[in-house]
Amino acid sequence: MTRLGDLERAVMDVLWDTVPGASGGVTVREVADALDGRELAYTTVMTVLDRLAGKGMVQREREGRAWRYRAAASREAHIAQLMLDALDLGGSRDAALVRFARSVTGTEADVLRAALDAGAAQSLTDRVDAPRADRPALADEATDR
Repeated sequence: MTRLGDLERAVMDVLWDTVPGASGGVTVREVADALDGRELAYTTVMTVLDRLAGKGMVQREREGRAWRYRAAASREAHIAQLMLDALDLGGSRDAALVRFARSVTGTEADVLRAALDAGAAQSLTDRVDAPRADRPALADEATDR
């Protein structure tokens, strides 16, 4: 995933923070107006949104003569992907994860533990609910065959 420049990040923040209207997105003008304190030309904002669409960060839909833009993924999904990409930069993923885990606060560690526990529970549920032919035989099932 490509890292965002300062202006791209500001535009994405607008898209992530804006509740889209009934049509499902915001216009270039609405994005430009939301970029408080930045004296940006309409065409500059349009170019940034076009580039973000090319990168797959935003989706756009034609509405009359204008385009409506919306984020292709949530802010949280984007950040998680950045974290995964950083782990792939080289070296040991395990070492990087351990170092990260040691750097989080107690509250953040609790959040991670809860997410891991929920993921493990979901994984177990998925295996139990899977059709018999698609899952490995459990010890008590092996005697049924």
